Amino acid sequence: MYEGEKTIGAILGHRAAEQPDGQVLTVDGVALTYSGLDADASRIANAFAALGLAKGDRVAVQLPNCAEFVQVWFGLARAGIVEVPLNVGLRGDLLAYALNRAECGAIVISAEWAARIEEIRPRLDRKPTVVVVGDSDTALPFSDLLTADATRPDVAVSPDDTSIFLYTSGTTGPSKAVALSHNANFFLAHNNVTAMEYTDEERLFTAFPLFHVNAKYTTVLPVMLMDRGAAVVHSRFSASRFWDICREERITGFNFMGALILMLHKQPERENDRKNPVKTGYGAPAPPAITPAFEERFGVVLCESYGSTELGIATANRRSQRRIGSCGVPVDGLEVQIQDARGDEVSRGTIGEIAVRPQAPHLIVEGYYGMPEATLEAFRNFWFHTGDRGRQDEDGWFYYVDRMKDAIRRRGENISSWEVEQVLNDHALVAESAVVGVPSELTEEEVLAYIVVKDDLEPSALLDFAQQRLPHFAVPRYVAFIGELPKNPQQRIQKFVLRDRGLPADAWDRESVGYVVTR
Repeated sequence: MYEGEKTIGAILGHRAAEQPDGQVLTVDGVALTYSGLDADASRIANAFAALGLAKGDRVAVQLPNCAEFVQVWFGLARAGIVEVPLNVGLRGDLLAYALNRAECGAIVISAEWAARIEEIRPRLDRKPTVVVVGDSDTALPFSDLLTADATRPDVAVSPDDTSIFLYTSGTTGPSKAVALSHNANFFLAHNNVTAMEYTDEERLFTAFPLFHVNAKYTTVLPVMLMDRGAAVVHSRFSASRFWDICREERITGFNFMGALILMLHKQPERENDRKNPVKTGYGAPAPPAITPAFEERFGVVLCESYGSTELGIATANRRSQRRIGSCGVPVDGLEVQIQDARGDEVSRGTIGEIAVRPQAPHLIVEGYYGMPEATLEAFRNFWFHTGDRGRQDEDGWFYYVDRMKDAIRRRGENISSWEVEQVLNDHALVAESAVVGVPSELTEEEVLAYIVVKDDLEPSALLDFAQQRLPHFAVPRYVAFIGELPKNPQQRIQKFVLRDRGLPADAWDRESVGYVVTR
């Protein structure tokens, strides 16, 4: 396990000296060795210095998963320049906002999207230098950066320096630029290795984008902490090909988010499902209703965790010590509490807000860049307030419930929209769901389920399925079928859009048709 200086450039230099021909990762089949990546990182750092950018400046990156993205990541880190990775779907006002908020002096962008910059240039506070990956007649070719001197730049980069701005999803307001240090990046990667009990020769797979915290710090950086680890990064996820890819690439571990586990679980069974080299999967959520069957079918162990862009991993299950349905126990270095609205810790078993406090500097978010009021609000009473609801059992294990804004209050009962969605999503004909509260003619709210279906599905059949696994008060009253759910550029469902619509005129109402929910 790497124990040296905790900066991105330092670990790359250490591994390049130790195993120059070692393969750190492949991106869609393009292999990168430590020595090659080390030299390219120095060239890119020196090239940006020649463009007038210095330590502490910001450079945006809008690229798909590709080798160039990795090269830019390490080059900026070596130069002490703050990387600002952007979702590839950003354009127009949202792209202008992201560049202006971070005050970017340059952007590295795919040629297919380069026209986006020209479209918004009049709205940009600064006119960034545009570096294009691919063919372009109007911008600096990325290939030119790789012609710079490969001498390691003389830039003092500290573990406490900011390495990256990662934008939040912006579901409740303007996206915030989360400032994270090199030390925080290492803290997340180390916690990932520890929780998963990785050995020194793991091969980790991801198809999540490199503009998110997930691929960077729970796949690529963790294998660099291992003495002989390697990562396999793809640009697209294929549920039907997933296990074949794992066999071909000799994958031992992968991470998951959102509905990935559900998608794999719903694939047709094959005789060789269990014949794969994968030992562990890490992420959230691991739906407790299907986790045992999933693990038995594929011969893997799923380790669920809880965290965020701001925190990295806050709680986690370990491979050898876990509790299905729980998101684990606090990682070393962080305190975690369930608090009430005042900020007092609640009793075990009581639902409240998840709050986190680091036990050392620079382990979690430094703040929201350019948004001091939002930073102070998040860190009130010296705890970082997540906006998530959870509970802690008598043994100290934590459980995620839902986002505070997504809780539904029906006839005196608090309902977790997340928990209802997990049940609905498990139906064979449901592709995706979103559950929100709508005003009740009595008081409080009724439960409305938006459903994206794979095939024809009767609402009554869906409720027949749901009420076998939900308390009676949580079974949706209304069902509305929808072609696709509204999502932000990070592909997170925008529930506020659904709530603002109110009750759709064509929503199916179980009470109006006399459907009875068994108590």
